[in-house]
Amino acid sequence: MKSAVTARPQLVRTKLSFGRCKDTCRIKVRITNISRKTLFNVKLNATLKANGRKAGACYDYVGTIKPRKVKWASCTVRSHTLADEWTEYLDRRSSFRTQARTNVSYRYYR
Repeated sequence: MKSAVTARPQLVRTKLSFGRCKDTCRIKVRITNISRKTLFNVKLNATLKANGRKAGACYDYVGTIKPRKVKWASCTVRSHTLADEWTEYLDRRSSFRTQARTNVSYRYYR
């Protein structure tokens, strides 16, 4: 007999913004703790795509976030693929559309 595994409610909300994004791209994330628990060991993983191609990934250790508080995290993606896409855009051979996907992991005690 298999037991049903359900996802636990998320205790954070994130808002993503980009800094300078040319041959290198700065990803900034606002992480809000919406719970009444202190979150420990908070980490950010971000994956960047440029024109639908994976252009790189980055990582940032955030630390501890107290209940109902906000912390900012940021990381920079530098890759050959991102530089190639930017060069293609400068040569007017393609557009330059970037999108990022983030994952925030954390621990808390009940």
